[in-house]
Amino acid sequence: MLDDYLFHHFFQINRQLSKQLDRQLAPLGIYRSQWAIIFLLKEYGPITQAQICYYLSVEAPTITRTISRLEKADLVERKTGIDKREKLIQLTKKAENTYPTWKQEIEKFEARVLENIPKKEQQDILDILQKINNNLSKGE
Repeated sequence: MLDDYLFHHFFQINRQLSKQLDRQLAPLGIYRSQWAIIFLLKEYGPITQAQICYYLSVEAPTITRTISRLEKADLVERKTGIDKREKLIQLTKKAENTYPTWKQEIEKFEARVLENIPKKEQQDILDILQKINNNLSKGE
């Protein structure tokens, strides 16, 4: 019974987070799904599309469409890797220059969402989410 409510609330919160973050980022010209890729590229540097799919647990066609939109907006570009068949995705100068603005908006959003939640409780949530993720990974 508790599981039903736990997951119901989890999915409700996830939808609200997604909707509100998209609303917050829209004036900056990107969406949450694009931000996930931009953040990943900023943190890990140029990586393959397959690595993006794996890390974000998103199907290849969805990532392909999102990367295409980011390319059209001049926010990512493809470059040849060490193996000429390998194509790496990387941020453009435009994205690198705009990144601090996006990051600041994300940080404002996160601060609002986590307002009045002590750091200890935030760490507890993170620990629980990591355990859930580990359990999910066992099933793959």
